Amino acid sequence: MTTQREVNVHAKNDRSTFLSTLPATQSDRTAALAIVGISAILFALAVPFAGTPLPQVPAFVASYQSALAVSDIITAVLLLSQFSVLRSRALLLLATGYLFTAAAAVTHALTFPGLFAPTGLLGAGSQTTVWLYMFWHGVFPLFVLAYASLKDANGGDKIKGPTGRSIVLAVLGVCVAMIAIAWIVTAQHGLLPVLLKDGRYTTTMLGVVSFVWSMSFAALITLWFRKPHTVIDVWLMVTMCAWLFDIALSAIVNVARFDLGFYAGRLYGLSASSFVLAVLLIENVRLQASTMSLVGRLREQSASDRDFYGKRLALYGAVVESSNDAIITESLDGVITGWNRAAEHLFGYSAAEAVGQPIDLIVPQDRKAEVRGTLNRISSNQSIAQHETVRISKDGRQLDVVLNISPLRADNGEIVGVSKIAHDITEEKQAREKLRRETEERQRIFETSRDLILVTDGFGNFIQVSPSVKDILGFSPDDMIGHSATDFIHPEDLENTRSEMRAARRGQTKRSFEARYYHYDGHEVTLNWMGVWSEPVKRHFFIGRDLTEQQAAEAQFRQAQKMDSIGQLTGGVAHDFNNVLTVITGTIGILADAVADRPELAAITKLIDDAAERGAQLTKHLLAFARKQPLQPREIDVNALVLEAAKLLHPTLGEQITIMPQLTEEAWPALIDPSQLSTAILNLALNARDAMPEGGTLVLETRNIFLDDGYASMNPDVTAGNYVMIAVSDTGSGIPATLIERVFDPFFTTKEVGKGTGLGLSMVFGFVKQSGGHIKIYSEEGHGTSVKIYLPRSSGVQETEYEALQNVPITGGDEKILIVEDDALVRQYVVTQIKSLGYAALEAANAAEALVIIDADKDIDLLFTDVIMPGNMNGRQLADEAARRRPDLKTLFTSGYTENAIVHHGRLDSGVLLLAKPYRKSELAKMLRTALAS
Repeated sequence: MTTQREVNVHAKNDRSTFLSTLPATQSDRTAALAIVGISAILFALAVPFAGTPLPQVPAFVASYQSALAVSDIITAVLLLSQFSVLRSRALLLLATGYLFTAAAAVTHALTFPGLFAPTGLLGAGSQTTVWLYMFWHGVFPLFVLAYASLKDANGGDKIKGPTGRSIVLAVLGVCVAMIAIAWIVTAQHGLLPVLLKDGRYTTTMLGVVSFVWSMSFAALITLWFRKPHTVIDVWLMVTMCAWLFDIALSAIVNVARFDLGFYAGRLYGLSASSFVLAVLLIENVRLQASTMSLVGRLREQSASDRDFYGKRLALYGAVVESSNDAIITESLDGVITGWNRAAEHLFGYSAAEAVGQPIDLIVPQDRKAEVRGTLNRISSNQSIAQHETVRISKDGRQLDVVLNISPLRADNGEIVGVSKIAHDITEEKQAREKLRRETEERQRIFETSRDLILVTDGFGNFIQVSPSVKDILGFSPDDMIGHSATDFIHPEDLENTRSEMRAARRGQTKRSFEARYYHYDGHEVTLNWMGVWSEPVKRHFFIGRDLTEQQAAEAQFRQAQKMDSIGQLTGGVAHDFNNVLTVITGTIGILADAVADRPELAAITKLIDDAAERGAQLTKHLLAFARKQPLQPREIDVNALVLEAAKLLHPTLGEQITIMPQLTEEAWPALIDPSQLSTAILNLALNARDAMPEGGTLVLETRNIFLDDGYASMNPDVTAGNYVMIAVSDTGSGIPATLIERVFDPFFTTKEVGKGTGLGLSMVFGFVKQSGGHIKIYSEEGHGTSVKIYLPRSSGVQETEYEALQNVPITGGDEKILIVEDDALVRQYVVTQIKSLGYAALEAANAAEALVIIDADKDIDLLFTDVIMPGNMNGRQLADEAARRRPDLKTLFTSGYTENAIVHHGRLDSGVLLLAKPYRKSELAKMLRTALAS
C-alpha cells in the first residue's frame, strides 16, 4: 500500500502576495470605514477654523513634501514589483500615478517661495506653486480613474512583452510630463490665470479647485462601483477620501497660505499617500513572517519525510526480499543490478553470482531478441504486463514464467533501469494444458457422440444438448436449450423420469432407465438413459442411447425366429404328411384296379387320387417355405428364363393385363433351380393379376445389383455382395402397411375365402431363402406392389462391362443435399452415405418438413426424395412445389419400386432421374453427380 503525504504551505487564513488581486475581506472594509469615519469627523471639526491664520513655517512645507515624495516613490516601487509579475495594465497606470505625485511633490517643493529661494527655484513666479498644486491634485485622480476602468477580478488587461520596458517607459513618461508642466508654470507663468493674489485665492482659483475636487470625487465613485473590490481598491478609496479632504481644506474652505486649512489639508495629503503604502508594507511583513513559518515547517517536514522514506525504503526492501515472486532489476543495457531471494530460489543463482551479469544468463538462445525488444520498449516509457515467456535455471531446466516489467526512474524522472517481477507458472501451465486437453476431449466426445447427451438444472430445464440430438430427435440443440424436459418426454414416462431424477439427487449416483421422447416429426423415440446428479454444480447429466435400431433388429430377429419356427413346424408337418400321402397314393392305384369294373367305386377312387395329388402339391409348398424341398440348382440365364415365363403368362393372365419385360443387358447368370424360379415368378404374377381385377400392367424386370454393408446392416438375413434382381411389379390396389410384415406367413391371405391357400408368397419366400437369396416387397395402397427377388450371382464368371462401369472410382462433392425419407432407419443410412461422400446433408421425414427447410436455407443444391410418402404430398408433388419456390433446385428421386414400374405406373414423368432401392454407394455417387450436373 502506498502512503500519501501532503505539505500544507498556506494555512486557511493566509493572505495572497498580491493585494491587487486578493478580494477584500470584511475586516478590510471595517478598518477602511473606520479610518474614513475618523477622517471625516476631524475634517468636520477643522472646517469652521480653516481660515484661522497661523505662523508661517516653511520647514513644514519642506518636511511635508519630502515625506510625501518618499512615500509615493516607495508605493510606486511596490506596485511596480507586483505589476512585473501580474502584468496588469491597470496596476501599471496606478503605479505611474504615484510616480507622478512624487515628481509633483518634489517640483512643488523646489518652486515654493521662501523654501530654497525667496521666490522659489526654477524661475518660479507667484502663481507657480499654486498651479503645480492644481496639476498635481488634478492628474492623480485621472490615473485612479484609468486604473478603475481597466481593472477586473483577474487584474484586468495584461501587457505583452517584457515588463521592464513598460516600467522604463512609465518613468520616462512621468519625467517628460513633469518637465513640461514645470516649464508651463515657470517659463510660461504669465500666460496662466491668476489663482492666488496677495496670499489669497481668487474666483478663478475656486473654479479650478472645484473641477479638481470633482475629478477626485469621480475617481472615488468609479472605484466604488467597479466591483468586486480587492484590498488595494478599498484602501485606494480611503486615499481618495483623504485626497478630497486635502483639497477641500487646502484650497476651498481656507483663506490663504499658512492658515489652519493649509496645514490640515497637507496633513490629509500626507495621510492619503501613506494608506496604500502602509497596507503594502504590512502585507510584506506578514508575507515574510509566513515565509519564515513555512520554511520552518518545510524543514520539519523534510526531517519527517527523511524518516518516513527511510522507514518506507526499509519496508520495501523487506517486501522485496520476502516476496514469493522473483524481483529483478537491471540497467538499460541488460546488466542485472538487483536479485531478491525468490530469484535465487527460482533460477538457482545466488545474488552474488547474478548481480553484475547480463540478463542473458537466464534467457534461452531463441529468446534473446525478445529481451532486446523489451529493453527498447521500456526505454521508450512503456510498461509490459502479464508477458508469458521462457527462462533457463542454473541446472538447465526450462521455466515458464509470466513477467510484469516497468521502467525505473531517477529523481528527475529519467528512465535509468528496468524492474521485472517474474512469477513461475510452470506447474500452472502444465495444469492448464492438462485441463485444456481434458476439456477439448470432453467437448469432442460431447460433439461427436452418437448417443444423446443432456445437461439440465435442478428443475429439469435443458442447459446443454449434444449435436447428436439432430440425428436422434430431429431437433437442433437451440430448439431445446432453455426449455423444460417435460416438453419433449412422453407423458406416460414423465413421472418415472422425475422419480429417477429425485433418486439421483438423494445420492444414488448412477441411474439407468428407459423413457420415450418425441421426435421433431411427432413419432416416439425410445432411449435408454444413464443419469447422474452433480451436487457442486447443481446439474443433472444424462446419456441417452437410441433404441430404435436395437428394437428394429430385435423385431427382425423375432420375425426371423418366427419364420424359422414356422418353417420347422411346417417342414415337420409336411414331412409326416408326405409319409401319409405316400401310403395313400401307393395304395389308391391298387384300389382303383380292384374297382375298375364298378364305376361308382372307380369315381370315388378317382376323387381320392385327386385329393392326394392336391395334398402332394400342398406339402411341396410347405417344404418350399421350410426350405426343405429338394432343389436342383444350375447356372442359368435369368433374362432367358424371365422371357420364357412372360410367354407362358400371356394366356394365364388374360388380355386385360399388359405384360412388359424390362431386361438389363448383360444380366449376370444365377445359380438357381430354374423350375422353382419359374414357379415363383408364376405365383407372383398370379397374385398381381388378383390385385388388378379391372386390368393393368405387369412389369417383369431384371437388373444387376450390389447389396452393400449398409443395406446388410438393416437386413440381418442379407450378406453383402453381388445379386441378380428379378422384380415383379403391378399397378394394382396395393397392400395396407399394417399387413406388409405378414404377407410371407403361410396360410395368410387377403383374398376372399376359397380364392387362395395363402401359400404362394410363403413358398416364394422359402425358395429364395433356401437358394441364398433375399426378397423384398414394396407396396402402397392405391399405387400397386413391387416384389424384388435377389438371387446370388453365379461365381467364376468374368467381370462384365456393366460391372466394370459400376466399379469405377467413387466421386463425391461438397454441395448441400436435402434428404426426404419417411423411414427413419433408411433416412439415417442415406445421410451417413451422403456425408461419407463429402456432401453436406440435411434431412426431413416428410414433405412439410422439407419445405420448411427449403425456405430457411437458400444454399441447398439438390433435393433427394422418396417418391411414395405418407401425408398430403408425395415426392412428385414435393418436387413440383420446391421447383416453384426454388426454380434452380435440382431433384433426384428414389423408390423401392423399379424405375420402369414407377414410370409406367404414371407416378413420374419420363426422363426424371430415379435411383431405385437398394443401391450401392457407387450408384448413389454416380446419380448424385448426374443430378447435380443436370
